[in-house]
Amino acid sequence: MTNDTSLATGTTALPIASGRWELDPLHSAVNFSIRHMGIAKVRGRFSTVRAELYVGATAEDVRVSATIDLASIDTGNADRDAHVRASDLLDVAERPTMTYRSTRVTGEGGDWTMEGELTIGDVTRPVTLAVEFGGLVEMPVEGAGRHAGFEATGEIRRSDFGLGFAPGVLGDVVKIQLDMQFVEPRDA
Repeated sequence: MTNDTSLATGTTALPIASGRWELDPLHSAVNFSIRHMGIAKVRGRFSTVRAELYVGATAEDVRVSATIDLASIDTGNADRDAHVRASDLLDVAERPTMTYRSTRVTGEGGDWTMEGELTIGDVTRPVTLAVEFGGLVEMPVEGAGRHAGFEATGEIRRSDFGLGFAPGVLGDVVKIQLDMQFVEPRDA
C-alpha cells in the first residue's frame, strides 16, 4: 500500500512519509526460534523493545535502531527463562541488552532488505534482515494516527556472539521474526 506522501528515490518510491516514526509497542513483537536437541524448536519472544524508524528523503537516509532487554525473554516456561538469563547462558547481568542499528536499506514496493549491525554484550556482527512492508493504515481509534506495519526475518548464529553454550542441546542458528508497527510522525 503506497500513500500519497511517498518519496521518490530515483525510480523507487518509499512507501511511507519522511520523519521520525515511533514504535507502537502494543502491536509489535520480537520473536525467535531455536532447535532443541536437534529434533524440535523452542519458540520465544522478548517483551521489552524500544525502536525507532527514521525515514529521510531517500532510501539511503532510512535508519532503524532497536534495543531489546534480554531479561524480558519469555519462552512460556518460567524455569527455563530464569536459566537462560543466568550467568552460564545469556548472563543478563553482564549483557542486559542487544542492539541493532541499520546501515543500509534497499528494495521497493513490499519487499526490502535491511543490512545492519547487531550487538550482544561486547560483540558486534553484521546481520541482514528481509523486510516485508505490510502497509499503512489510519487507526480507527481517535487520535491514533496512521500506522505502518513491517515484518522482518533473518537468522543469527549464537557462536558468532560468544553464546556457544549447550552445544548439542541448543542449535547454533537462531531464527528471528520481528512484527513491528510504527506511528507516523504528526507533521507528516
